[in-house]
Amino acid sequence: MISDRQAPPQQPYGTAYQQMLAKVRYEGAYPTRERADEAVRLVLAGLGRQLTGDERVDLAACLPLEAARVLTEQIPDPQPLTGWSFVKDLAARTGASLATTRWDTGSVFCAVAACAGPDLLTRILHQLPTGYALLFGRAELTQAA
Repeated sequence: MISDRQAPPQQPYGTAYQQMLAKVRYEGAYPTRERADEAVRLVLAGLGRQLTGDERVDLAACLPLEAARVLTEQIPDPQPLTGWSFVKDLAARTGASLATTRWDTGSVFCAVAACAGPDLLTRILHQLPTGYALLFGRAELTQAA
């Protein structure tokens, strides 16, 4: 007899997305690919609510199709969140702790940065409010006075 608690059958993912999941799983030390997939979907949906313009389009073009779809299905918020507010918003949406959500964000952003490359990542960080550079594993960029 099949229990309702069993996981649904796995969707076949493209190779590029499987590689991204493997990177996120490694970076985040997640026990399963499914947990890495959860983190990717949560964080990319959140990023999709923050990112606009050419940077959004260019990032979507760099990401595996499944990840790009999650990013671009979101409607950008009219008032972008700072990096810390971004983490707090994701935690509130999932009920996870701030520490877990910060960990998920860093793990996913590490893989996103690898897909985007340094030039696009710099453009993305210039567009977003303060606090995202650290989430991407970079020093915070500051404007010269």
